Amino acid sequence: MDKRTRTDAAAEQGRAAGGCYPGADGAPMDVGGALIQLTGLVQAVYARVSERHDLTPVQARLLCVLMYGPRGMAELANCFGVEKAALTGLMDRAERRGLAQRSPVPGDRRALQATLTDAGRQKAIAFHTEIGAELGHLISPLAPDDSEHFRSAMAKIIQGYGNRA
Repeated sequence: MDKRTRTDAAAEQGRAAGGCYPGADGAPMDVGGALIQLTGLVQAVYARVSERHDLTPVQARLLCVLMYGPRGMAELANCFGVEKAALTGLMDRAERRGLAQRSPVPGDRRALQATLTDAGRQKAIAFHTEIGAELGHLISPLAPDDSEHFRSAMAKIIQGYGNRA
């Protein structure tokens, strides 16, 4: 699929995901409406790529988080905004599929940490590579300078929000 076709497909998904918001027809929109519509686009792409990798979106997110190293179960529950019981179910399913495993935390016999298996790491890398490319297509209509400004603005927003949390 060429770049233009992917962009058109992403736009179509956006109309389906967020087309009822102001600005869906190209008219100016407020920041909230724009972010909501962009979120719909991102979620549609994320779901589609997750499905191609035989993952649910939350499983894909778990693999991507664990790609950067072991995480404690409490830390993961906080990261996902869920109770430990819900995270336990997610980890149970990942373990059954051979994608992740739990092990004791050295020095704390009551705590567990989650890590990727070799198969989980391979799947995480493949998913992460493809989702990066697909999401990159969302900003392909931007000029190079605009694209860099967009990346910079996103980084500032994420960093600013992280400092408040």
